Amino acid sequence: MDRARHLGGLHDVLSSLTTSAVDSSDLLRAQLVLGVSALDYYVHEITVLGMVAVLEGRRPRTPAFLKYRVAMDSVLSGSTGYAWFESDIRERHSFLSFQQPDKIADAIRLFSDVNLWQQVALQLSMPEQDVKARLKLIVDRRNKIAHEADVDPSFPNMRWPIIQSDVDQSLNFVAHICESIYVAVQ
Repeated sequence: MDRARHLGGLHDVLSSLTTSAVDSSDLLRAQLVLGVSALDYYVHEITVLGMVAVLEGRRPRTPAFLKYRVAMDSVLSGSTGYAWFESDIRERHSFLSFQQPDKIADAIRLFSDVNLWQQVALQLSMPEQDVKARLKLIVDRRNKIAHEADVDPSFPNMRWPIIQSDVDQSLNFVAHICESIYVAVQ
């Protein structure tokens, strides 16, 4: 998330040193993409750590954990301790994206029975549906940037407008979600 925020600083400096002829808005777009990527990475990492903790007996087993399947080549890899399990999780999850609320909750259920979005909503003092809806909007905007070049289909060759304050609010919200997830699964 720090890397995403630094792009905002770069945008500010570049904008102050150039005229409006130089469009630095792609730095804001990159900032949003990197911020959502930070959320995805965080969920991947906390899920690996949580699942290993379950296997080690430091966390209770969940129904989703008990249904998780491991590849025998991972088990027979010769890795010491639980490195084989961590490797298996990373391999299986490398194709998954943990950005949308339902996918994030699915990942967390692999090591925690917490009602995730209810707890996150309590931490953020917002209704659960509002938290999920806001996150979906942020992720949808990220997807427009990453997969559609942020082009407005009703005005060909024109990108959707983007401003620093919207990006800052989005990054702050995503950071608060990560912090709230951490609190919820403790």
